[in-house]
Amino acid sequence: MASRLKSDKISVEKVNGTDPKDLKRLLKGADLVISSMPWQLNRNTLNVAAPLGVNYVDFSMTVDSMEDFKAMVKMCKDCGVTAITAVGEDPGMSDVFAVHGASKLDKATWARVMDGDSGSAEGFEFFSLWSPEDLLEETTVPAAVFRNGKMTFVPPLSEKEIYEFPEPVGPLPVYKTNHEETYLMPEFIKGLKDADFRIAIDDSFAKTVTMLRKMGMHSLNPIDVKGVKVKPLDVVVALMPRPVELAGKVKGHACVVVEVHGEKDGKKAMAKGWVTMSHEKAYEICKSNATGYLVGLGGAIGAEMVMSGDVKQKGLLVPEQLPADKFIQRMKGKGLEVHEELKLGIH
Repeated sequence: MASRLKSDKISVEKVNGTDPKDLKRLLKGADLVISSMPWQLNRNTLNVAAPLGVNYVDFSMTVDSMEDFKAMVKMCKDCGVTAITAVGEDPGMSDVFAVHGASKLDKATWARVMDGDSGSAEGFEFFSLWSPEDLLEETTVPAAVFRNGKMTFVPPLSEKEIYEFPEPVGPLPVYKTNHEETYLMPEFIKGLKDADFRIAIDDSFAKTVTMLRKMGMHSLNPIDVKGVKVKPLDVVVALMPRPVELAGKVKGHACVVVEVHGEKDGKKAMAKGWVTMSHEKAYEICKSNATGYLVGLGGAIGAEMVMSGDVKQKGLLVPEQLPADKFIQRMKGKGLEVHEELKLGIH
């Protein structure tokens, strides 16, 4: 990244993200850390940063983090730091859109997030624009769905619909997958009875992932292959291109849409917010793709809000707890195509 950006503001240091002593050496004296390690390791960074008085931001959270969320809030409060988790594109911008949309209604009952992408890369049929491990994990585990006020789960890639994304993306098949918003929106937006997340996945990709799951190729449990212990998922990932290898080769647009349904002035209503960006534009700006750029920008805005004082609260926060108007204003200030609409009398 440093060589691509050619910025004198960047220096690179090799650190063992699993070693608390190594992390402490890196973070000591810092104002804020943005952890973009695999989500399983973010907790390590937070546990080191908070006692050092270092504010914290990350892009995703583990689902099981909800089980001890209160303990993490207390730790951060006791240490006097502000920590924001899951603040990227989605989760992150999507959650902010959900809160903002709910504020436009008299009553919000249903929120859903749609992640769309028309991106293609010539010469590549099976690829991911972000961590291949995370995408394969997301598409091979049961998907959480909040229905009638209760959390339930559906089989991986079992529920599909065609969703009409705003132009220039257009209609795409979307599938329910396990995602942070399904857990966070009902917890932090009052009145929601239903919530889910869907992501656009090409049908051929979905069939391939389903086959890999049935074969056990998504497993993280080592197996013996001619005397060598290997994790099946590592083999699949090793055969996929690294996202950085796709830089400059991806064409199309990324788009995240959030719909919040409920009532306004006694009528059924829907508040909708979305942001789009082309992969070509992202490459022009920072030699990345639109997915990486939007995720990074969500974290950058979260960090700016902490450092500027827009967010003063101590403890561990989620995007739903940030000032939505200020967050969205910062998005627009960075040149993003942010759109909002309110529809009344819908069925």
